[in-house]
Amino acid sequence: MDWMRWRDEFPILSRKLYLNSCSLGALSRRSQGRVAGFQEEWSRWGAAAWYETWMGRLAELRGRVGALLGAAPGEVALAPSTSVALASVASAIDYARRPKVVVAGLDFPTLAYQWMVRAGVEVVRVPSDDGATIDPARFADAVDERTALLATSHVFFSTGAIQPLRTLAEIAHARGALLLVDAYQSAGQVPIDVHADEVDILTTGPLKWLLGGPGLAYLYVRRELASRLTPTMTGWFGARDQFAFDIEHFDFKDDALRFEMGTPSLPSVHFALGGQEIIDELGVPAIRERDRALTERLMARARAAGFRLRAAAQAEQRSAIAMIALDDPAAAVAHLAARDIVVDWRPGHVRLSPHFYNTEDEVDRVVDELAAWGRP
Repeated sequence: MDWMRWRDEFPILSRKLYLNSCSLGALSRRSQGRVAGFQEEWSRWGAAAWYETWMGRLAELRGRVGALLGAAPGEVALAPSTSVALASVASAIDYARRPKVVVAGLDFPTLAYQWMVRAGVEVVRVPSDDGATIDPARFADAVDERTALLATSHVFFSTGAIQPLRTLAEIAHARGALLLVDAYQSAGQVPIDVHADEVDILTTGPLKWLLGGPGLAYLYVRRELASRLTPTMTGWFGARDQFAFDIEHFDFKDDALRFEMGTPSLPSVHFALGGQEIIDELGVPAIRERDRALTERLMARARAAGFRLRAAAQAEQRSAIAMIALDDPAAAVAHLAARDIVVDWRPGHVRLSPHFYNTEDEVDRVVDELAAWGRP
């Protein structure tokens, strides 16, 4: 793969050293072109564009995302955000006999918040023993016959560690619980196969590694499960015959689309399609190998420079998120920004996230700049 030829696809790379894809993927020319086409269609056809092209674009995006996840047709729905997708799912769960939800202490807080605000639901947080990963045995100890959901991340946002989804599914299913996966930090950089891993529910979105920007999220629900779940929040896109405009009757769609709400943000859909097209063309397995090579190089140079890293011990558990420990990470990020290097920070760490469009020289330079700013 000639990775260098992709750099011109992302205008920011001509101005910045961009190592912050786990916060926001770089904007591509393809996404810009998709949105320009959307604007032209709006100008040319007005509302008729819904029937000429836009409904088909929604179907195209669902289909592309389904293929990315290994899902079947009808198993992927669009949502305005992960929070809305999770809230819709959470509203459909019966907690009468199973009032417990198990999450990880390293999960992004949104995952726990959905159940913390629900009366009668007990949220159990599984701790990390090493600060970077969680031993699946810890989940096995926490999940029992009272557990409705094991809800956790595929990749932890604050450590980059990858969790074994099939193992987690086996733990949940052995106790009659469902596995819900937050894949926002994995989709687009780590391969996912929801059927092979026996995942029940999964949320992700285009914001980060899928290069599609904000304003949209994706929800996978296993087909046979979707028909058994009845959310208590909905919108006209979730109605079986949404164009009947029947205010007297309501029936949900039979598949995951029952979890859709109102009209999707069409600019976001077009941005997402541009990014998804690139991911599909490259293939996630190839992206994974490229991202892993860049991240392992970055980590090796950081260790050689004397920095401490927060990371999984085994290379196969590490994603393209590198956490470098510093006493004042915000100041370090500001120092790099003044030199046109874009990274991020989380408490106690600078967070760097190379993607396939970055280069070996770029990851070397960012470590050198951090070392010159203040050695650990």
